[in-house]
Amino acid sequence: MTRCEESRDGPRSDRSTTPELYNTIVGSITNGLNGLHLHNGAAQELDALIVGAGFGSVYQLKHLRDAGYKVKLVEAGGDYGGVWYWNRYPGARVDSSVPAYEFSDPALWKTWSRQQRFPASAELRAYFAHVADVWDLRRDTEFGAFVESAVWGDGEARWTIKTKKGDIYKAKFFLLNTGFAAKRYIPDWKGIETFQGTFLHPSYWPHEGLDLKGKKVAVIGTGSTGAQLAADLTPLVGELAVFQRSINTSMPMRQVDYQDGEQEIPRDDYPDFYRGRTDRFGGFDFSFLGRSTFDDDAEKRRETYEKLWASGDFKFWLTTYQDMLHTTFGGTKARAKIHDARVRDLLAPMKQPYWLGCKRVSLENGYFEIFNESHVHLVDVNSTPIEAITPKGIKTSEKEWEFDYIICATGFDSLTGGLKQMDIRGPSGQSLAEHWEEATYTHLGLSVSGFPNMLFSYGPQAPTPFCNGPTCAQLQGDWILGLMNHMRDKGLKKVEAEEESEKKWRDLVLEIANATLLPAAHSWYMGDNIPGKPREPLVYLGGVPAYYKTLGETAENGYTGFKLE
Repeated sequence: MTRCEESRDGPRSDRSTTPELYNTIVGSITNGLNGLHLHNGAAQELDALIVGAGFGSVYQLKHLRDAGYKVKLVEAGGDYGGVWYWNRYPGARVDSSVPAYEFSDPALWKTWSRQQRFPASAELRAYFAHVADVWDLRRDTEFGAFVESAVWGDGEARWTIKTKKGDIYKAKFFLLNTGFAAKRYIPDWKGIETFQGTFLHPSYWPHEGLDLKGKKVAVIGTGSTGAQLAADLTPLVGELAVFQRSINTSMPMRQVDYQDGEQEIPRDDYPDFYRGRTDRFGGFDFSFLGRSTFDDDAEKRRETYEKLWASGDFKFWLTTYQDMLHTTFGGTKARAKIHDARVRDLLAPMKQPYWLGCKRVSLENGYFEIFNESHVHLVDVNSTPIEAITPKGIKTSEKEWEFDYIICATGFDSLTGGLKQMDIRGPSGQSLAEHWEEATYTHLGLSVSGFPNMLFSYGPQAPTPFCNGPTCAQLQGDWILGLMNHMRDKGLKKVEAEEESEKKWRDLVLEIANATLLPAAHSWYMGDNIPGKPREPLVYLGGVPAYYKTLGETAENGYTGFKLE
């Protein structure tokens, strides 16, 4: 068997990524980038160590350094980009349009032009390279460095942080920006190790690509990644089978290719555009209509739906009536594209199996049409479940399918997985994974009691999966910098979330979620995709404006809910 991720992450025991697996992944990257790495055992003294190289990390590195802090960024991968460093599979692209999916710094957007409304992963990596150059980030960045452990020392009020390759850092602040998709998940199917073809998770797509011409390929999973992959693989492969676990409530992307430097809005309008992002529920440039579904008559509703559908993006979902959670409109649109009645009922049933937005909404670009091709098959694993991976392919309860490649688009241990896979221990000796074993507790989705001076962005119990990435990176990054400046001005050494405040924040997260229909669906928003993971709302659903207001009030009131010493 050839296992593309195995060449990077070594033998697998629990079918998910561990620090040991990550170390093997980045070993060859590190050697290529840094040559032979020699470590003399001396700890590097820092004001802050930043973990990760996505939007949150690079924003913090730039602004903390500008504020006079001695800071360093470490990243397990080989370059900037966060998930976009790893996601190189065919069809990988962001579902946030430009210029929303960019930083608001004029030094960046005045010297950068997008090629598409929804950029592909290669263009996103080019954008991060542009950011790194303009902000001069590389001199304070270490790639190929997976953080395996961090221990707080109460006497010195510092974290001792170790990477797998042997670097040691002493930092006053430990700033984690691992994002919500840092730990892959592959179900523990019997027989994976026996497969004689190539088995891989799409986020381990080889940088050199794969020659799939004429090959038999399986894609397991029909989330955003699975839908993107399937659409782009269809014209390349000899035969494609898509294994569907649950339907994808996709909306049209409406891709646009820009020519001669044109952009979606004039650059003169960018400052107002960026200022308005924190006033919108999802941190974009659009919000709900401000009226309910039946405030309009049937004709007006139909006109509204058609206009929003034609706009593409998430507008049909997040710019619609404020009470719309169920509609057959999208299903009807999808059904019109699918010729086969059986496939039509599996991909786009008229009875929506879950409420709109309670699972990850995707933007599709020709996804439904591929199932009209004679070499593309849809396998419903609810009626014919996967029983095992065999040497030749996949055995379902109905038959054995033969494949050259099995692409396992089964997602991630989202939101908490990336943080828990590091051995992080506070003054009590308890690890973060142990602290969160039964349930997740944070204050403001930024901090955890018992872990002083440890702050994270784009993580659990924040607006994370419902918030545009750069928007969240800036508002959380600015708040963290403000807290650090406050402590420096007051001569304080330590900040820690109060246990009572994190209990109250968890109660608020649950209260808002339980007032919606989100818990009614099985999704990674609730931790449902990982066996044994506590089932709980992991997302703050109050929206960006309410979250931004709470952060501001907390700071204005002397950082209530935190113990400062």
